[in-house]
This record gives sequence, structure tokens and C-alpha cells, in this order.
Amino acid sequence: MSCRIKLAMTTVLSTVSERDSQTIRVRELAKTCYQDAQQVKLMTLQAEVDSLLAQLQNLKEQRLATTEEQ
Repeated sequence: MSCRIKLAMTTVLSTVSERDSQTIRVRELAKTCYQDAQQVKLMTLQAEVDSLLAQLQNLKEQRLATTEEQ
């Protein structure tokens, strides 16, 4: 093989390797962003659940108080 062909092959392999590395990095970043988005969604849902539970507790206490007055 001539030096030009070896150099060209090395460049192509290097480019493919770099592209693969970049692809892996992009996938990892996307996965991280996805996980972050899911975490935010989970925290939002948890806050909603906590709020609804507090509302239910308040309603229960109001009904109990109303029942005791009668």
C-alpha cells in the first residue's frame, strides 16, 4: 500500500471513529436530558399528589367538624 492510501484509510477510520464517539456522546446527552425531563415530570406529579392529598384531608376535617356540630 502506498503512503497516500494508508493516510487516506487512517483518516477515514479516524473520521468514522470520531463520528462514532460523537454519536455516543449525543446519545448520552439525550439520555441525560430525557432523564432530567422525566425527573422534573415526576417531581411535578408528586407535588400535585401532595396538594390533592392536602385538599382531601381538609375536606375530611370540614366534614368531621360539620358532623360534630349537628
